[in-house]
Amino acid sequence: MRHNEQARQARRLMDRDFTTPITIEQLSYQVALSPFYLIRLFRRIYQQTPHQYLIQLRIAKAKELLSQSDRSVTEICAEVGFTSLGSFSSLFRKLVGISPSDYRQRSQNIRNSAYIPLCVCLLHEIPDTLDP
Repeated sequence: MRHNEQARQARRLMDRDFTTPITIEQLSYQVALSPFYLIRLFRRIYQQTPHQYLIQLRIAKAKELLSQSDRSVTEICAEVGFTSLGSFSSLFRKLVGISPSDYRQRSQNIRNSAYIPLCVCLLHEIPDTLDP
């Protein structure tokens, strides 16, 4: 049970510090597990590695900022913890299916369109998210 708590602690640390560079070595040191064991344990519990979790966390925050702010893509890239605009853009496209700029444009179009209640979305199988 203690090891599961250490994995949860690693996740909490990533949730708190996702905007800063985080290495598996630093993370494993903070939760007192070996890097390899932490990766295996984290994958067993959360069905993804700590690195995959961190990337998804950063991309989720980027999606939020892209749809709710007018900051540049470069500023958002840095704000969510990426050091390279190119790697941010390619990871964003890989995970979301469109570029960050296209995501922003779609979110603005949706914001400017008429409101559709969730019950109508569910009834007519209309996606209730900005994801393609």
